Amino acid sequence: MGCSGCSTGRGCSTESKGLPGGCRNNGSCGTGGCNKLSVFDWLANMELPGGQAPFDCVEIRFKNSRKEFFRNVNNLQLNVGDVVAVEASPGHDIGIVSISGELVRIQMKKQNVDPASEQIKKVYRKAKQTDIEKWQEAQGLEYNTMHRARTIAVKLGLQMKISDVEYQGDKTKAIFYYTADERVDFRELIKVMADEFKVRIEMRQIGARQEASRLGGIGSCGRELCCSTWLTDFRSVGTSAARYQQLSLNPLKLAGQCGKLKCCLNYELDSYMDALKDFPEINNVKLETEKGRAFHQKTDIFRRTMFFSYFDEPDNFIPLSVDRVKEVMALNADGKKPSDLLVHVQQKVVEKKPDYENVVGQDDLTRFDKKKNNNKSKNRNKKRPQGGGGNNPNQQQAKPNNNPNQQKSNNNPNQGKPNNNRPNNNKPNNNNNNRPRPNNNRPRPNNNNNNPKPPQAE
Repeated sequence: MGCSGCSTGRGCSTESKGLPGGCRNNGSCGTGGCNKLSVFDWLANMELPGGQAPFDCVEIRFKNSRKEFFRNVNNLQLNVGDVVAVEASPGHDIGIVSISGELVRIQMKKQNVDPASEQIKKVYRKAKQTDIEKWQEAQGLEYNTMHRARTIAVKLGLQMKISDVEYQGDKTKAIFYYTADERVDFRELIKVMADEFKVRIEMRQIGARQEASRLGGIGSCGRELCCSTWLTDFRSVGTSAARYQQLSLNPLKLAGQCGKLKCCLNYELDSYMDALKDFPEINNVKLETEKGRAFHQKTDIFRRTMFFSYFDEPDNFIPLSVDRVKEVMALNADGKKPSDLLVHVQQKVVEKKPDYENVVGQDDLTRFDKKKNNNKSKNRNKKRPQGGGGNNPNQQQAKPNNNPNQQKSNNNPNQGKPNNNRPNNNKPNNNNNNRPRPNNNRPRPNNNNNNPKPPQAE
């Protein structure tokens, strides 16, 4: 869409950075365009039925949020963003096409504008280069003119605030927008300003909300003002909207930049009103109990919870459901008093049984008390050693052992000494002498203190 800040006035041009060239905020528009009250044409990609002529009216946007409908009598091919010269009173004005096509018909119906009315002004032509240059010169005079007009109004003692000035495209008329609390006699002001600026003067009084809509700004929510981006229907906002939503009546938080109550207070008001229909009327109603009288403190609407406190304990907030409050109020109406506000439910104490089950046996507490099974070590080597067994059962031990881990070191001081703890091998053995003893290849501990490193197995 075109913006008035562009150097050419014919819309934003794409530069190497991908941002509009004439856009002062570097293309980061929060509304999707460079203009206030931008409209998304959701009918742009739809073709008209065969034989139907396109709608002959277009919507033209001027400075800030001023928009008007004009009739395309010359059947010009107008697109969104085109700069056109339109009929004015007197002379002509320069504006930018904001909507064209069938969406204009819907907008006119929404704003109760008759498309067949003769009061709709005409579109003359697409703006020429000379028209655009004169239009830009007129825009350059608006800022200084506004400050000069404020100075003149202060000298004349007028209780008014001139917030904006808009020059017509042909520099023949200037519109002064002002706000005032009371009626202002500005006849002398018009004479002085006409002699000062040499143009035709038109004064338009607007409200505080319309002023914020024209000037724009950032709200307390961190977003652009609703009135300057999309909101066009300014409804009255009362303090009752804040009361229904359980908001504190703090004017610093509830007031917007226009000094009035925020328009967003009406957005969720219907939801709160529907939720409050099921709540009981608690105005000057006290709940009577045997423990004492209780009064209402606050309400959580969407949780359907009401908080009460006893007069003896005002700091103790007791949450009650809406059904419980209605039940207590019904008992008080019958002359009965419950023992307490809360519902006492006798809870049965059920002893929780342990869900422990030893399914596999791996969690048995006595698993460490079991004796180790030594049969596994005996059955590891069942292969008979090479060579026939003799009658001497110690015959197999006399053979040399090739396992280095089982060889004793020569430096062992205990070698060759008699071992009194060993059993006497000269005793007769009643076991089968032909049965060889198993040869366990386990490494034996080395008692040699001179060799700190243990032998490594092959």
